Amino acid sequence: MRLGSGTFAACCVVIEVLGVALFLRGFFPVPVCSFSGTEHQTESPAPEPSAGAISNWTKLPPPLFSKVVIMLIDALRDDFVFGSKGVKFMPYTTYLVEKGSSHSFVAEAKPPTVTMPRIKALMTGSLPGFIDVVRNLNSPALLEDSVVTRAKAAGKRIIFYGDETWVKLFPKHFLEYDGTTSFFVSDYTEVDDNVTRHLDKVLKRRDWDVLILHYLGLDHIGHVSGPSSPLIGRKLSEMDSVLMKIHASLLSEERETLLPNLLVLCGDHGMSEAGGHGASSVEEVNTALILISSAFERKPGDVRHPKYIQQTDLAATLSIGLGLPIPRGSVGSLIFPVVEGKPMREQLRFLHLNTVQLSKLLQENVPSYRKEPGFEQFKVSERLHGNWIRLYLEENNSEVLFNLGSKVRRQYLDALRTLSLSLSRQAAQYDVYSMAAGTVLVLEVVALLLLCVPQALSGKAELDIPLLSPVSSLLFYLLLLALAALHVVMCTSSDSSCYLCSLPWLAAGGVMVLISTLLCAVVSALTGMFAAGRRLSKNPPPSNSRWSELDLLILSGTVGHVLSLGASSFIEEEHQTWYFLVNTLCLALCHEIYRNCFVGDDCAPQRCPHAGEEFDGVAAAPQGKSTGPDVWELDRASKHPSPLEALRGPERWMVLVSPWVILSCCRLLRSLNQTGVQWAHRPDLGHWLTSSDHKAELSVLATVSLIMIFVLVQKRCSLASKVAMAFGLLGIYCYRVAVGNLLFPWQQNNKDISKGITEARFVYVFVLGILFTGTKDLLRSQITADDFTVKTVGLWEIYSGLVLLAALLLRPHNLPVLALSLIIQTIMTHFVWRPLRHDAAEVTVMHYWFGQAFFYFQGNSNSIATVDISAGFVGLDAYVEIPAVLLTAFATYTGPVLWAGHLVNFLASEASSGSALSHACFCYALICSIPVSAYIVLVTSLRYHLFIWSVFSPKLLYEGMHLLITAAVCVFFTAMDQSSTKS
Repeated sequence: MRLGSGTFAACCVVIEVLGVALFLRGFFPVPVCSFSGTEHQTESPAPEPSAGAISNWTKLPPPLFSKVVIMLIDALRDDFVFGSKGVKFMPYTTYLVEKGSSHSFVAEAKPPTVTMPRIKALMTGSLPGFIDVVRNLNSPALLEDSVVTRAKAAGKRIIFYGDETWVKLFPKHFLEYDGTTSFFVSDYTEVDDNVTRHLDKVLKRRDWDVLILHYLGLDHIGHVSGPSSPLIGRKLSEMDSVLMKIHASLLSEERETLLPNLLVLCGDHGMSEAGGHGASSVEEVNTALILISSAFERKPGDVRHPKYIQQTDLAATLSIGLGLPIPRGSVGSLIFPVVEGKPMREQLRFLHLNTVQLSKLLQENVPSYRKEPGFEQFKVSERLHGNWIRLYLEENNSEVLFNLGSKVRRQYLDALRTLSLSLSRQAAQYDVYSMAAGTVLVLEVVALLLLCVPQALSGKAELDIPLLSPVSSLLFYLLLLALAALHVVMCTSSDSSCYLCSLPWLAAGGVMVLISTLLCAVVSALTGMFAAGRRLSKNPPPSNSRWSELDLLILSGTVGHVLSLGASSFIEEEHQTWYFLVNTLCLALCHEIYRNCFVGDDCAPQRCPHAGEEFDGVAAAPQGKSTGPDVWELDRASKHPSPLEALRGPERWMVLVSPWVILSCCRLLRSLNQTGVQWAHRPDLGHWLTSSDHKAELSVLATVSLIMIFVLVQKRCSLASKVAMAFGLLGIYCYRVAVGNLLFPWQQNNKDISKGITEARFVYVFVLGILFTGTKDLLRSQITADDFTVKTVGLWEIYSGLVLLAALLLRPHNLPVLALSLIIQTIMTHFVWRPLRHDAAEVTVMHYWFGQAFFYFQGNSNSIATVDISAGFVGLDAYVEIPAVLLTAFATYTGPVLWAGHLVNFLASEASSGSALSHACFCYALICSIPVSAYIVLVTSLRYHLFIWSVFSPKLLYEGMHLLITAAVCVFFTAMDQSSTKS
């Protein structure tokens, strides 16, 4: 079966995407949970331990509070309350923390620090799986045991207002609710007003027991403007007044009730210095938690500093406070200051219930639970507790009784800490079977790509894929039989859930057939390569090829980048790797240019596939002998003089200075956005521009950038597209003025801030118009096959439409990134690639490297916190999932996508050989697949590493998304290659 190398590469990447998806499904694990069925919801609580005496306390303790109000402020960082901002903007809350009846804490949230997993942690006490980052976009109903579920079962009446994520997680649990969209981040006013407008009525009512309020405005301000925005202070003041209103209402109501009320002020996660969240920095994981109740009265001189606890501790504490059983999957401990004012017997009873629940969870998740230190401490504590109960029942008051009770309490607290730590370490169960199947698929694809390099980069750019013969071979059926047997064994013997086993037999069988087919194809390719090697050893062809410095740099850079993925520090600072590689590439190009201009052509550049010569990766065979596809040598000796020799005057000087201009642009871009971890906190040019004091400077810079974008893009567009581009860029400036980022020249200050929906949709019209015009030209070029200009114009217009969309979605201080990207592409095209006549493979690798560098120049990193989700809601007045996801993905990967688009344009417009696009597609697929396959193996071996969830897992998600975008790019390459072939 003969395939073009581009088509073959696109098919390989699509299969690789399936393998990576299967690996991700197995790698992101099932959290530690209780395996008890729902029929045990009403199981009796553990009785009070006793040593010989008979205790009559076999039921749950009564509730400690009459009503509970949970006020959750999204992205409430601890220093927003306990730091200088809290003192300045939240005076009432500060008074409660310092002098009021309250206990304050810094609650540590485990990564991923996004909303839905954190709500699950707060209400279930469990550690959500990292895959909940993906589920955060569309939360399914929560099936785990939780405080909300327990309260509903106990007849508690629950009212909720706020983030609709709660409604999705608990669809039938609320007596009354009003959900607001959490992903429309440009709205930070109405989203909170829709919550507060219910307060006056609901606080006067007596028909509820639990009130949950989830405010989103603070988080939305962080996403749009960052934590240093003046809007943060206003929002904190608004939240302080809401808290005061709720607290005053609860205090007035306590006069009519026997029990006190509880007000909980908390955050689900923090906020990074860039305004995002999702990673594991201190600013993202440390959240404020304040428990306010008249039961927590403090004596004069009682100074209570915020203590550090785990966010999962709130679920056990709320359960005890409401008189409910602790959720079975909770790994948290009771926040002891809540009950320290109670009698000793009640304190020990609460601690015993919590310890029994954790010990049961340990038994269900750890086979050797008896050897765990926490379980041994629990047994000692329970025995001492029994002795204390016997002594208590015999004599009610004595110093011995108090001292023994204090000892039992300390023992219980130690056991709780140890048990909680042990369960947190057992936080995940990997689906190793699915991981192995996905890894095998990915490695087979990469092996097949590597083995097919000689044929794929040959002059014909075609491959003879041996599929029919392996499928009909005995090896294929033996492999399929062995895999089917392994599948049956794994699915019948595994105690844990396995995704591959949950698939229908037809789907699982398809995976096994695919694995067997690819393995047979790899074996067949290996056999053919060895046979060709033996033939060449008997009759070797003459070769004058040699590796150039650029080839060695590409090889060593690729290998070095892959090796660096095994270190957590290199992953956190991966932008430094790409900056180094791009700078080194510029120096290598400078050396090549100067050598050709001044030294001579002792090492002349290779032939160019776009200079009227056929791209031929196969060495010239001896006269009278044919050249087979298995003979693969790069022709490094050109028979034609270098075009550099013909350059004179300004053009020659532009060629000489072009690498230094590119280096200067890259250095400037590095100063724009600090990224990574080590230096992310340091001020950069982007922070300076986005501050409210420098809005005029940002407006000037944005104007210059938009003009540069128009000048660089319009020259190859049709007249209609030029007009659309001009109006589109003008609309982008108007949109940024409308949302308050920029100013018009006649404005001193912009107070009329809106969502800019009309302006953004105005730009979308021109984006779609330019894309439609480009697509129409491409289709017309299929009909008039001889019109080469129509096709190149169509491709460039599609690229121009993507540039206009990127300019709309990027933050205004990132517009220079887009403008400098276009400048570098123009310089490289006119003064590097054309004069030096690089082949398609080298041009492809250079485009890939610059695309990766510009991914980080935008301010991205391998942390989820740097994903700008506000880009997904530009021009939308409501959350629409598919457009929001697509726009966010495009805004995040603008650099790689635009450089890949420019690669297609360059090769299609410059190459007279039909094989250039095929070679580029194959090289692009290969250079993207190698890091992914290596990283999957590394992550599997490091899955118990200390930083697996904070560093390695986010990078794995980025790699998976990058591979998906690579698949789309390769499909587009293949489509353009097919149209070129037909022409």
